[in-house]
Amino acid sequence: MGASRSSGLADALGPDEGAGGPPEEGAGGVPGDGPENPESPESAGEPMCPEPPPDSGAELLAALLDGMDAALCAFDAGGVVTHWNREAERILGWSAQEAVGRTGFAGWAVRRADAHEVQGRLMAAMDAPGRQVHEFALLRKDGSRVLVRTQSARVLGADGKPAGVYCAFSEVHAQIDLERAIALSEALLEDVSWGVVLVDVDLRPTVVNAYASRALGGGRTTLLGRPLGELVVQGVEELEAALQHVLAEGAPGAPAEFWVTLRTAEGERRRCWRSGFLRLASPLAEEPVPLGVGWLFRDVTATKLAQQEADRLRFRTSQLHRAVRTASECEDPMEAVTSLLDFALAGFADHVLLDLTAQGPTAGEVMEGERLVRTAATPSDAPGPCLLVAGGSIPVRYGPGHPALQAVERTGSVRTSAGAGEAADAAAAWAAERRWPRDAAHALCTVLRSRGRTLGVLTFLRAANRTAFERPDTAYAETVAARVAGAVDLARVVGAGE
Repeated sequence: MGASRSSGLADALGPDEGAGGPPEEGAGGVPGDGPENPESPESAGEPMCPEPPPDSGAELLAALLDGMDAALCAFDAGGVVTHWNREAERILGWSAQEAVGRTGFAGWAVRRADAHEVQGRLMAAMDAPGRQVHEFALLRKDGSRVLVRTQSARVLGADGKPAGVYCAFSEVHAQIDLERAIALSEALLEDVSWGVVLVDVDLRPTVVNAYASRALGGGRTTLLGRPLGELVVQGVEELEAALQHVLAEGAPGAPAEFWVTLRTAEGERRRCWRSGFLRLASPLAEEPVPLGVGWLFRDVTATKLAQQEADRLRFRTSQLHRAVRTASECEDPMEAVTSLLDFALAGFADHVLLDLTAQGPTAGEVMEGERLVRTAATPSDAPGPCLLVAGGSIPVRYGPGHPALQAVERTGSVRTSAGAGEAADAAAAWAAERRWPRDAAHALCTVLRSRGRTLGVLTFLRAANRTAFERPDTAYAETVAARVAGAVDLARVVGAGE
């Protein structure tokens, strides 16, 4: 430390020194002669031996002590300062030349009124094993005071007796900041209400807390070092791109939301994670060297699904309201039917088919599909409005077990889809076999009922790039079917009256 830089006494209190060092060396900081006098007879009798190299141990120890982040000073058994490093000089302003050789802190580093108590508590470490922790108010060279936290411990000589005390200290606020940072990091990596994952520069998890391990579907240790692609089936590209961006550019200004599909023991799960990112850099490097990324996230799947469902319901309610108002202005009830279907189709399906029964069919005729007639439909080859089929009087001849016939039999709704993962040709054959457009992959058939009678079947179709129909979709389709059935029934009544 500072003392060793100026006096060569870096090892004055080393573990091999006896308890009785010369007081003038500790007091003045002036290096004494080496263990051998160069003019002694022993050295004169061996002229062939080269002069021993200067002791590099003291210089090495001085460099090590000066490079410490903590301030450090040392006292001999008499309480004389023997060591003083650069960090102690930075905190208090006293240089090593000014500090080494003084007895205690009285009058220069501590107020005289407090000097006896401070010195006594420091030197008490000579009589107690282990480290002693204290807080003192020390004086800077400019007269200001600074509160420091000290750790002091005794130094034993070669004979095993206490030879002095060393004391490491730092400003209390810096120590508290460090303790807070450590406490925060430990708390984040415990079971908190959000996930914390530390990712290295190769984008592999290195630390995972309990929440994140549950979200990723693995143990806290089994997830470490594995590529994210092994855990995330879909959405890993977007997640890795975000991590790469943070490593290169820094953390984004706002949280980001990622939809991912996870591979778990129970199967694949689709989740939405609201994520924040922090770039981690080494505090010990002269230039910021990235250590990885801190990734914090929460599973907001339930909230996002609820928001999507609310938005979907609001939109569909608005569409039905507009459809009813438009249909009420149509003079022809069948024109009202196509208007209703156009409004219902928006955002709901890609195609719609309206198959009606002939006037007064028997139950057997309907079940065989002989009397279901294609009355209105959207274009099969491109998006377009729902139009009445010109001259539509030819039965569509659905085969046995067709979903439309099942809807008639159950007096309800039927959902069906092509097999998951089927090739495009197989899916097209599946649709063609059911007399639907070739791009259809998901279907929802619902029966048309009015005044206790079956009037036909309404079929909604979606392409393969969309999700299959679900229960909320069925409720919406049945609401549309009820309005369409009322308009169809009115058209028949008006037609019969004419």
